[in-house]
Amino acid sequence: MPSDMKSVVEIDAVTAKAWLDDGSAVLLDVREDPELTDARIPGAVHNAMSAFDFDNVPKEPGKKLIVTCAHGVRSMQVADYLLHQGIVDEVYSLAGGVVAWAQAGLPYDQG
Repeated sequence: MPSDMKSVVEIDAVTAKAWLDDGSAVLLDVREDPELTDARIPGAVHNAMSAFDFDNVPKEPGKKLIVTCAHGVRSMQVADYLLHQGIVDEVYSLAGGVVAWAQAGLPYDQG
């Protein structure tokens, strides 16, 4: 792979939680509105993939951007698109999504 090719890095839920807790990252949730009733990760910015708003992508200088969905498929697609469109220089996808977050015993809101 050429050195100028950037790629999305998958991270696990525990790593994502640590980054969010220490303030070094922001979380973008690309699930659809009805999915939010199942579980919401506190502090996540919601931006549904079906109605994606590029103006609603968190851009906080010096902070990592983590994208999540239910299982980690859509988040990889969105993260890859953001990276290759030049909207972000670095992006991470939450492996396994919100499901993996919940399975890791990490806190989430319901309803």
